[in-house]
Amino acid sequence: MNGAELILMDRQSDAAPNTVMDVVAAGRLSLDEAFVAHHRVVYRYAYALTRDRGLAEDVAQEVFIRLHQNLDAAQREGMLRAWLLRVAANVTRNLLRTRSRATARDEEFVTGAAQSAKIIRPDDELLRQTEIAEARRALNKIKEPMRSSLLLKHEGLSYREIAAALGIKESNVGSLVARGRREFIRLYGKIGK
Repeated sequence: MNGAELILMDRQSDAAPNTVMDVVAAGRLSLDEAFVAHHRVVYRYAYALTRDRGLAEDVAQEVFIRLHQNLDAAQREGMLRAWLLRVAANVTRNLLRTRSRATARDEEFVTGAAQSAKIIRPDDELLRQTEIAEARRALNKIKEPMRSSLLLKHEGLSYREIAAALGIKESNVGSLVARGRREFIRLYGKIGK
């Protein structure tokens, strides 16, 4: 080696990389450098898989978030670009699968809601409202604590829970519920006729 070649080699080794591609060739990248070097490729790949600009942007964003979380592992074998594209494919697959499931769930809900939503005629609704009002009037005529015992039992509470809620003995709850039912049937029968 002559002196000129030696000086040339020293200058090349001392020189800072001028472009992103020089940094890529040199090895390890910071997150910003990796983003600048690979964002377009990741976005284009995601767009090719999704055919949706918004989804492709979401995928690219998620890929670089994961790169931030795994920067050292991603660059371990010098295959950063391959790692980014593999993550992009996985994120895209998961995103599309999630959207597909959500769409199916939404369609199932709409179908179920349409089937369960009966068209209620005004006459039927008026009759239903009248029956509810009559039942409420009958309940209002039942004396306490029979009424509260009956309502709480109807809500699914146990005798112990009803006793605690009303501050009465648990042994009295059963008889209060039974008497409340008989009274309701008697009063509701009179109102309904």
